[in-house]
Amino acid sequence: MKHWRMRTILMASLLAASLGLTATCLLIIRLTVQQEIHKGLNADLSHSLDTFRNISHQRNQMLSREASLLADLPSLKALMVTQDAQTIQDGSHEFWSISGSDLFALASQTGKLFTYSNRGPALDNDLVTRGLHACMVEADDPCTVAFGPNLYVVSIQPLLFGPPANDSQLGYVIIGYSIDDQVARQVSEAAAAEVAFMVDDGVSAATLPVARLSELRSQRQELDAMGDTPRKIQLDNEVYVAAAVPLPAAGRRNVRLVVLKSYDRASEYLHRVNRWIVMLGAFALLIGLALAAAISRMITRPLEALASGARALGQGDFNYRLSPDGAQEVQELSQSFDRMREELKSTHKVLLESDRLATIGRMASSVSHDLRHHLSAIYANAEFMSLPHAGAKERLELLLEVREGIQGMTDLIESLLLFSQTGQTLHLVYESVGQLVERTIHSVRQHPECSSVEICASDLGFVDAWVDPKKLGRAVYNLLLNACQAAKSGKASPVVVVTVSEDEEKIRIAIRDSGPGVPSAIRQTLFQPFVSAGKENGVGLGLTLAQHIAQEHGGEVKIEESMPGKTVFSILLYKRFLKEPHHKQQPDSVTISNINEQIGTAGSTEI
Repeated sequence: MKHWRMRTILMASLLAASLGLTATCLLIIRLTVQQEIHKGLNADLSHSLDTFRNISHQRNQMLSREASLLADLPSLKALMVTQDAQTIQDGSHEFWSISGSDLFALASQTGKLFTYSNRGPALDNDLVTRGLHACMVEADDPCTVAFGPNLYVVSIQPLLFGPPANDSQLGYVIIGYSIDDQVARQVSEAAAAEVAFMVDDGVSAATLPVARLSELRSQRQELDAMGDTPRKIQLDNEVYVAAAVPLPAAGRRNVRLVVLKSYDRASEYLHRVNRWIVMLGAFALLIGLALAAAISRMITRPLEALASGARALGQGDFNYRLSPDGAQEVQELSQSFDRMREELKSTHKVLLESDRLATIGRMASSVSHDLRHHLSAIYANAEFMSLPHAGAKERLELLLEVREGIQGMTDLIESLLLFSQTGQTLHLVYESVGQLVERTIHSVRQHPECSSVEICASDLGFVDAWVDPKKLGRAVYNLLLNACQAAKSGKASPVVVVTVSEDEEKIRIAIRDSGPGVPSAIRQTLFQPFVSAGKENGVGLGLTLAQHIAQEHGGEVKIEESMPGKTVFSILLYKRFLKEPHHKQQPDSVTISNINEQIGTAGSTEI
């Protein structure tokens, strides 16, 4: 219906606007938060690098001072005066303990390594010699040096015999600290980020889980390319924002400090914001939906009531009242509709009166014609019977004709009575349908027009149901009488066959005759009142009564087949309506108004 379509369009428009606004706000907030997250991460990385530089500077200054203090110790100078490697090696342990450093070494003035000691895993002598020699050559103090995968920061101070002006150098004292996992954790805590110290293709120290170190090593090219500009990298299904800063190291070793901030953990805030926005959007959507429904209902409810009134008017209900609610335009439309309905009601009443008179005239003409026919036959036969020269045989024949006339008048009157009583309450009895049909066949056989017709009832079955025996019997009687009349007018010998059957849904009473078939001219109006063809007598109510009686039982009469030599009418009774009287589920009773509709279709009116 149009008002439903309008309501749908209105609600859809409001809903689309609400969804659009919510989605736009969500997108703007998401982009803003993403930008802030990137800015925050970049700022954190920059702060982390500055923090590392500050820590390194402080430690390096302390390392240089400690190395200078050791170089001024007279006992250490006395030990180095010997220039004996074994003596120096034996006496170095005391000074290593005093230094408290991770690496302690003594070398000659030419750079020859006398001894060294370190904490942690043992170092390769050649790597240590080459590394320290590279630091002496570059003369950076402190110096970052890699002994294989192990990274150290060392300070090299000369050991002088006497005043520096004498230029009497005894050798070098070397101390340093290891850049290991403990240092990495200290830097990580100060920088609030994950850190990794990488030497060439390996990782010297890191705070990352072990499982992610191999992935970090595999991304060496990306780390070399990014420099100190933060970029995203992925390690073990977690996204980081990373910056790599090269650290100056002796021996042309590629040493880098990699600082990583977890983008996934940083974006958890974004996810929480998204969830809140979605929840707020859903809440706003529900409110918008409720408002849209209320607004659309306010607009479309009066139109819906107007459409209901139009449907009621189309069904013949002239007393349906429209609601006075709604906007002024809708109220004016409702008032115009009420005026139109009143005018139609008056016009319909005039037409009903006119049709009623026409129908009464038509029925009176048909009934009077049939009654005059029967009365004339009775009157004429009675006069013939009163003649003195009429014999006994002639009197018997005349008596039979009188009986036929009386039977015709009786059938006509009963049809009219049943027609007027259609729609009244059924008197249901649990009856054998087969026996009811058998009794009806016996009654039909007594009719004068059926005496020459062979009526066969070979299969009546054992079917029981709640029916009104009198009315259902009359319906079967009318169909049988029509079948006998049709069979007599056929070319073959007149035969009528009656069967009763049932299935899960219905009971079927089928009546087949050998007549010429139903004329095509009346097949569409066959069950309307006063419709007949090829009959000398009858007002055309037999099939109408049968159909109405079947409908009162929740069924129908159907013409299943019609051809010369074979015509089948069936009464179909649907079991879902054939219930006990106190549980009876009948369709709406066929009332006089239903008959009026059919009469009106046939050009007649109410009886």
